[in-house]
Amino acid sequence: MGKYSREDIKKFAKEENVKFIRLQFTDILGTIKNVEIPISQLDKALDNKMMFDGSSIEGFVRIEESDMYLYPDLDTWVIFPWTAEKGKVARLICDIYNPDGTPFAGDPRNNLRRVLAEMEELGFTDFNLGPEPEFFLFKLDEKGEPTLDLNDNGGYFDLAPTDLGENCRRDIVLELEEMGFEVEASHHEVAPGQHEIDFKYASAVKACDDIQTFKLVVKTIARKHGLHATFMPKPLFGVNGSGMHSNLSLFRNGENAFYDPNGKLELSETAYQFIAGILKHAPNFTAITNPTVNSYKRLVPGYEAPVYVAWSARNRSPLMRIPASRGMSTRVEVRSVDPAANPYLAMAVLLKAGLDGIKNKLQAPAPIDRNIYVMTKQERVEAGIIDLPSTLYQALENLKSDEIITSALGEHILDHFIEAKEIEWDMFRTQVHPWEREQYMQMY
Repeated sequence: MGKYSREDIKKFAKEENVKFIRLQFTDILGTIKNVEIPISQLDKALDNKMMFDGSSIEGFVRIEESDMYLYPDLDTWVIFPWTAEKGKVARLICDIYNPDGTPFAGDPRNNLRRVLAEMEELGFTDFNLGPEPEFFLFKLDEKGEPTLDLNDNGGYFDLAPTDLGENCRRDIVLELEEMGFEVEASHHEVAPGQHEIDFKYASAVKACDDIQTFKLVVKTIARKHGLHATFMPKPLFGVNGSGMHSNLSLFRNGENAFYDPNGKLELSETAYQFIAGILKHAPNFTAITNPTVNSYKRLVPGYEAPVYVAWSARNRSPLMRIPASRGMSTRVEVRSVDPAANPYLAMAVLLKAGLDGIKNKLQAPAPIDRNIYVMTKQERVEAGIIDLPSTLYQALENLKSDEIITSALGEHILDHFIEAKEIEWDMFRTQVHPWEREQYMQMY
């Protein structure tokens, strides 16, 4: 992935014998959508003249205002390696525009750019993200449907034969590298069947593009191995859930704004203010970073997921951790985010929260360097540690109350997101679950 011109795209397509192009975008809920066109329509796509029905996409527009346009971002050109056998398929990620040529307010990618513009007004030139998405691999049945049978019984950093997902994970890495990813590490995670592949940080929009591409590659290659990959936060009771720890850093003219060799912990005043902003707004942006009913099954004590709003330089139980690297690699790690999150929306609210801390020169509380999970409730209260929301409903109510976080989404996205998620919560709340029948059928 690089800086490409229109002529570059046409040249690549011809040289590589590309037959089809997927014009890809992301809806408000984080689902990848695409329109596939034959190569004969490439010029029309490059002229920003490809239209689609926005009323059919979750959270976009009403039926009476359905025409939307796809504007391809040429720098996102990539050929899917696994499509070579039947004529190659390439991908361009698109921004969504209104018929009058203005950016669509409901496009999560455009929305992130809007918040990045606010960052630039404060003198920062880049917001970098290094994501750590985790996923589970389950076996498929004879009909190709996912089962609850795990592919292995491995644990953290295990090797084959315990880690039977190793070959699948290796093939995923090879495909990612062929597509231009710089993969830094891949390993088995703590839970059986759970895996993590870490790729190099990038500026926020590109990193979010990479997350969406990563999910697509993982699911595609897993199916070739007879497996189903899921980024569901907590598919199994009694084991760790899947997170997407997000390593964040602000830059100013090529210099890391979080690093100060003379500061406490070698962190700058900007870094401490950013931390304070994240902690202040954490209960209110959780609906975005943890957007499903299932997300809150992961955010419980005992499974390494953060539950408490605090930070530390070395302790992994709080919401935020400061990894040991300094200099250009100085960063803050937000550990609550899960891989079900729409990455563009998640980064918009995290950045907005951090910038609020910087704008208002908020003071970060003292770090918590002991295991919060073993602290009593009274000890947590005395230390000023509050809990993250415990349900999607609570998280949505918190979101509505925070003007800073709601402004990071804009009115269109906020309204449609809340509407969709309140429906989701109500469906869950009114459903009768197997656990209830197991508990109550014979008792009452």
